[in-house]
Amino acid sequence: VHTFWSCNFICNEAGSFEVSYPAPSQSIGCNCVFSPYLMPRWSVKSSSTFCQTLIHLLKGNIGTGLLGLPLAVKNAGLVLGPVSLLCMGLIALHCMRVLVDCSHYLSAKPSLTYGEAVQYSMENVSWLRRHSHWGKRTVNLFLIITQLGFCCVYFVFLSDNVKQVVEAANATTFNCQVDGGNQTQVLVPSFDSRLYMLCFLPAFILLVFTPNLKYLAPLSLIANLVMATSLVLIYFYSITHIKYPIDLPLVGQAKDYPLFFGTAIFAFEGIGVVLPLENKMHRPQSFPLVLYLGMGIVTFLYISLGTIGYMCFGADIGGSITLNLPNCWTYQAVKLLYCFGIFITFALQFYVPAEILIPSAVARVSEHWERAVDLVLRAVLVIFTCTLAILIPELDLVISLVGSVSSSFLALIFPPILQVLTFHGEGLSPASLAKNLVISFVGLVGFLAGTYVAIEQIVARNALKRELQ
Repeated sequence: VHTFWSCNFICNEAGSFEVSYPAPSQSIGCNCVFSPYLMPRWSVKSSSTFCQTLIHLLKGNIGTGLLGLPLAVKNAGLVLGPVSLLCMGLIALHCMRVLVDCSHYLSAKPSLTYGEAVQYSMENVSWLRRHSHWGKRTVNLFLIITQLGFCCVYFVFLSDNVKQVVEAANATTFNCQVDGGNQTQVLVPSFDSRLYMLCFLPAFILLVFTPNLKYLAPLSLIANLVMATSLVLIYFYSITHIKYPIDLPLVGQAKDYPLFFGTAIFAFEGIGVVLPLENKMHRPQSFPLVLYLGMGIVTFLYISLGTIGYMCFGADIGGSITLNLPNCWTYQAVKLLYCFGIFITFALQFYVPAEILIPSAVARVSEHWERAVDLVLRAVLVIFTCTLAILIPELDLVISLVGSVSSSFLALIFPPILQVLTFHGEGLSPASLAKNLVISFVGLVGFLAGTYVAIEQIVARNALKRELQ
């Protein structure tokens, strides 16, 4: 008879465990399944190799935020910008490691999420235990805001770049040095970028109707390859067209620095993929090396492209460096290829909020209506992101606003709080408490200042557009 009993085990330093009936007081609370004739077993679905995990980590951190960093460096200054990016990269890496360490301490469960980690940490504090479920809900809320914000950025990015390619199509040549210029000249004005967003809307809706992300795997692989190729060409053009002498401000204006913060933290906000990637590794003990190597590469790319792009295009740098590429078919193709990669990536970014919001709604209807409700809700979410993008069709400000509002909480504010709550009973050193306080304070100030300046700039630009009409 295949009979199983529930039991508890105690992990010892050697990595083995002892089964006990009932669970002793010193048990760490990990559950296993025990059979009188079978070995204890637990679900192990990890299958990613070191290289695969590294690639996924890079993909989770490199997107449209990277292309907006030259403008971010402009807002901070040619020296202060790269130094600030390095500091933010180190802080982001530290917060990711804090999340991993807290997850290990809180549970041996092999699939702990960011929200669950915060929930379990709140259970360590007696006066927060009754409200611990709000920790998970709060993290999920900011994950939803962040991911839908990414989707809004994708709408604006695609519309701006495709609009530029279409308007310059009649004058596009095969010579990338025509007239010695390096700017795309708008020669045949077309309709407003917001109409382009509406044109992309049906395609995005059909994309998110894909029942399983595995069906997009071949397209996702192609998207990664073309985006990597596009980045190589962007680097090549920027490096070979730096103007000398370089006469750019070393430190930007103080009022523009919050915009730098929002864009930079938007680019570094990859903390949401950290635990899922570790949980899927074949050898999770190698994940710290993956984290250090991956974030080292990401930080190098951010600093180098941000600095080189600003040195190349100077004060004319756009919200995305692709908007400054020359009017020739090679670099027009770069824009279109990157747009294709972003289009496919939209489904991956949309997957997170869809999996949080839709299942609970579908569970409330009969089985006959489940599929219809699922598709309708997906379409509604895409329409919602498109509407927000239409209301704020400014690529640089949308990136900064999303980064300031949500990414600052997930990447900077929550991890230090998580560490304090997790080790509440252990007692943290004064140095650790001070460090956590400083990081959370920086995130909070960045959130307030970045959000205020981004909204102020959005209002100012809209007012200016109305005056010019």
